[in-house]
Amino acid sequence: MSSEKHKMLSGDWYNPLDKQLSAERLAARKLQQQFNHSVPDDEAQRRQLLKQWLPNTGKHFYAEPPFYCDYGYNIRAGNKVFFNFNCVVLDVAPVNIGNNVFFGPAVQIYTVNHPLDAVKRRTLLEQALPVSIADDVWIGGGAVILPGVSIGAGSVIAAGSVVTKDVPSGVLAGGNPCRVLNAIAAAD
Repeated sequence: MSSEKHKMLSGDWYNPLDKQLSAERLAARKLQQQFNHSVPDDEAQRRQLLKQWLPNTGKHFYAEPPFYCDYGYNIRAGNKVFFNFNCVVLDVAPVNIGNNVFFGPAVQIYTVNHPLDAVKRRTLLEQALPVSIADDVWIGGGAVILPGVSIGAGSVIAAGSVVTKDVPSGVLAGGNPCRVLNAIAAAD
């Protein structure tokens, strides 16, 4: 029999109230609280808290407090990743972020789904789908990225967009729902 955590990470319907998952979220919340209330000029403490809370992040990973996530260990980020103020990453499934990726303020990344049917929703079961963001992507402030979405290398997501489907590489995309607006010309 699979554990609820295994089901969660496999994309199956799972019970988020499972003891193990609840304990892991609580541990993440404690580190989250310490980070979000840390002294602004104590960079050493902030780096130490981020490495403990988000252990799968590369060099020069930075998040401006407040920053929120469910587990922390499901966020896998490359080098030179920056989250501006008030970002939320519901990392129930893996959130894979490449190198040189920038997030404007109040960006939200969701990996969790709930049943559309109200009767099934009463079971409290959830399902999670991974999100993937390639190298050199810029996500504008207030954008929302939904479960299962991939964003290609070098693309820009306009502020306030709701990304419901995959975005190819090298494009400017925006709107609700987000759609490709035009290709981004290579720098001379």
